[in-house]
Amino acid sequence: MADMLKFVDRAQSYPAKRGAADRADDFREIAERYAAPAAEDQAGRCSQCGVPYCSVHCPLHNHIPDWLRLTAEGRLREAYELSNATSTMPEICGRICPQDRLCEGNCVIEFSGHGAVTIGSVEKFITDTAWEEGWVEPLVPGPARGQSVGVIGAGPAGLTAAEYLRAYGYEVHVYDRHDRAGGLLTYGIPGFKLEKPVVMRRVERLRAGGIVFHEGFEVGRDATLDALRARHDSLLIATGVYQARAIDLAGNELAGVVPALDYLTASNRKGFGDPVPAFEDGTLDAAGRDVVVIGGGDTAMDCVRTAIRQGAHSVRCLYRRDRANMPGSQREVANAEEEGVEFVWLAAPARFSGADGKVSAVEVNRMRLGAPDASGRRAPEVAPGGAETMKADLVIKALGFDAEDLPHLWDAAELGVTRWGTVLVDSKTLMTSLDGVFAAGDIVRGASLVVWAIRDGRDVAATMHQYLRAKAKSEKVAA
Repeated sequence: MADMLKFVDRAQSYPAKRGAADRADDFREIAERYAAPAAEDQAGRCSQCGVPYCSVHCPLHNHIPDWLRLTAEGRLREAYELSNATSTMPEICGRICPQDRLCEGNCVIEFSGHGAVTIGSVEKFITDTAWEEGWVEPLVPGPARGQSVGVIGAGPAGLTAAEYLRAYGYEVHVYDRHDRAGGLLTYGIPGFKLEKPVVMRRVERLRAGGIVFHEGFEVGRDATLDALRARHDSLLIATGVYQARAIDLAGNELAGVVPALDYLTASNRKGFGDPVPAFEDGTLDAAGRDVVVIGGGDTAMDCVRTAIRQGAHSVRCLYRRDRANMPGSQREVANAEEEGVEFVWLAAPARFSGADGKVSAVEVNRMRLGAPDASGRRAPEVAPGGAETMKADLVIKALGFDAEDLPHLWDAAELGVTRWGTVLVDSKTLMTSLDGVFAAGDIVRGASLVVWAIRDGRDVAATMHQYLRAKAKSEKVAA
């Protein structure tokens, strides 16, 4: 049983390929049969070491050894409550955190060569059980304070801050450009990694707790930043970073060369049952196509694994460095390889070519690692030998994301930003250059992990609470 939970977790995410629905049903049956005893067995492997490296390397400093012990003892409700004490989304973190780089990667059992405790799978199991058993408490607002907060962005940072602020007793309004809350949890991460009902039930819990959602609301179009400042006692900017990094190559304008987020959003919208013309006409559907994904991060892994599930004829991933230097999760790479993705290491596109305005091939330069760059990593450089041609009628650019130009989009020139375009904040208060306007999550730190966004949302809620209490006190004295 020691490795059963790893198998269960793997089985649940394995693609239901065309013609293999029966195999997917078998995996679900296995998961249901073995999940509970496997969770308790895995939790019992925790050594309860004197220095809990797993907790230290969790951005939320989750009490991992303690709730593993409770799980091993069969005290699942207590285990859930302890996990939930430091995280607003434990079942989401259990599904999508790169545990191999965080808690599990720093497990003492892993250091000893016996394989890490599968912490993420246990966390997912105990929280899913809590939802099934009705242990998840509703969001109960604190005593009304007579102050309101506006949160711009309904991703993990914004939702976390909104939950804490509502619990403090503030009226909370969340503004988001999309028609559903959740940000990249909803539209960026594929459903096979993060089932959308799991996200939506979290959103509905917040809505039931009195948080008001303004969906399809775009700052700069539907209201200026100044107008929102006048409407609320404090604002939080938690928009995330959505601007795809450009790749300036010949043929970039050809049909079939698409940004990763457009591709993933179309797939997720289809999962919701939405009409998606660009998917239905084949533009953003990989079925039967030769797909090349450019990039080496987790978004690239999401793209290659989505293409496999859509029935692509072939899927290749080009990365300019080698496997050891890949920024994405090694677990995700291994999963993708098992599913049929071909990785082409030390390779970068030179140009895109095609006919009649449509891409049909990628010319690829072979790369080698040269001298270290400013960050200390060995910089990739083109190797001698010339380019080779790779067939491709769908090219997905997954090169990462940068911040949008918020001061320009929101007509807020006084909003301070860094040279990378991220919002500039005070390191202690997380307040921006505008009084009463705070920022958190990826729009401050750049593209990062969901668990860090949750941590940032928790931290900024505390500093906003301090600010609002001081503001209320000063206004009372002035009156």
